[in-house]
Amino acid sequence: MKNEYIPFTIGKQKRIALIAHDGKKHDLINWCEENKEILQKHFLCGTGTTARLIAEQTGLPVKGYNSGPLGGDQQIGAKIVEGGIDLVVFFSDPLEAQPHDPDVKALLRIAQVYDIPMANNKSTADFIITSSYMNTEYVHEVINFNKNIEGRVKSML
Repeated sequence: MKNEYIPFTIGKQKRIALIAHDGKKHDLINWCEENKEILQKHFLCGTGTTARLIAEQTGLPVKGYNSGPLGGDQQIGAKIVEGGIDLVVFFSDPLEAQPHDPDVKALLRIAQVYDIPMANNKSTADFIITSSYMNTEYVHEVINFNKNIEGRVKSML
């Protein structure tokens, strides 16, 4: 199949989703404060309470979506599909059961499908935010879904 992948460009100004489970919100807020100088150069969004707390406690402008359990994770996933999110920083709590775990797994999956960098802990977020790619455009390849669907349809005929 020709053109299985198509190039996508992540711009110099990143569109960053900030998400945290309740037990990790304080950690994410602290991380945002520590990296405020870098983050203020980018467009920030996040799920409900997390977005509001980051904005209130750091002064960073953060566009808020619904709370995770009320569909916020799915809204962020939809923005990834639309090409509106370039990076996800999601401080998840691996020691606490989450009522919306299927939504979280769907978000992780869609970030993988669209080859979006995703940090799920402070160490990974630190590596990403200090990467030279944070200051430049980055071209990556994503599956050509139209071509993929064409091939699947042909195989079913």
